[in-house]
Amino acid sequence: MIGGQICALLVLLVLQKVFLTGDEIRAWGWRIPFFIGALLALIALVMRRTLQETSAFEAAKQVVKRTSSLRALMKYPREVLLVVGLTAGGTAAFYTYTTYMQKFLKLSVGLTDDQTTMVTLSALIFGMILQPIYGAISDRIGRKWLLIGFGVSGVLFTIPLLTTLQSVKGPFAAFLLIAAAWMIVSGYTSINAVVKAELFPTNIRAIGVGLPYALTVSIFGGTTDSVALGFKSIGHEAWFYYYLTGMIGISLVVYLFMRDTKADSAMHRHE
Repeated sequence: MIGGQICALLVLLVLQKVFLTGDEIRAWGWRIPFFIGALLALIALVMRRTLQETSAFEAAKQVVKRTSSLRALMKYPREVLLVVGLTAGGTAAFYTYTTYMQKFLKLSVGLTDDQTTMVTLSALIFGMILQPIYGAISDRIGRKWLLIGFGVSGVLFTIPLLTTLQSVKGPFAAFLLIAAAWMIVSGYTSINAVVKAELFPTNIRAIGVGLPYALTVSIFGGTTDSVALGFKSIGHEAWFYYYLTGMIGISLVVYLFMRDTKADSAMHRHE
């Protein structure tokens, strides 16, 4: 996902520097990345249709009786709620420091278009480097402790980080603060996919993860910009900092009481 964000910013950077002026991008050039994405979606469709299944799914085909995926999913209400709970705060934080951060740096911090793009791009590269490092840490200490680390640090430092970021004057200081935020958020982003996969047996893993995750990301991640800009429009931008802290706090409660999926994984279990 971070790689996709980086690719999007690189397209924007090329448009800004080589092909279009700022006014042209705002008038019609912002549509160009959508056309590129549409073409890439067709390529992705071909790739997905030709991918080989994992050994676990091949084994499940031999032992699992075919049934309705939704009907099978109803047997796992706790796991569905876990996906919602552990995703809500993390996805809100992820979209804050990716898609919304560009608007925040431009509108609230006061950076130029070029500075905003470069700061966001640099922070995303830093965040991408952190992902395998945090993943390796989770293999040693467990998934739960890494998620708890994200939850606790997110609750403690989100408000100070965003408040300080709003008052900085230069791009380098902005980068350092966003990089600090990525050191927190990576406790979620680096392992959230594998944690969800470890919650469900093989035969319903795709819908078990995909359905509640997609709904949660749509509700709490996809609305991040709207919520933040809504608070800003009424003159209470700082309320968004408390909203994000509250979302992370809700997920922290889930992290505290959920099982450690590394120690108790359903990854290779079939119904």
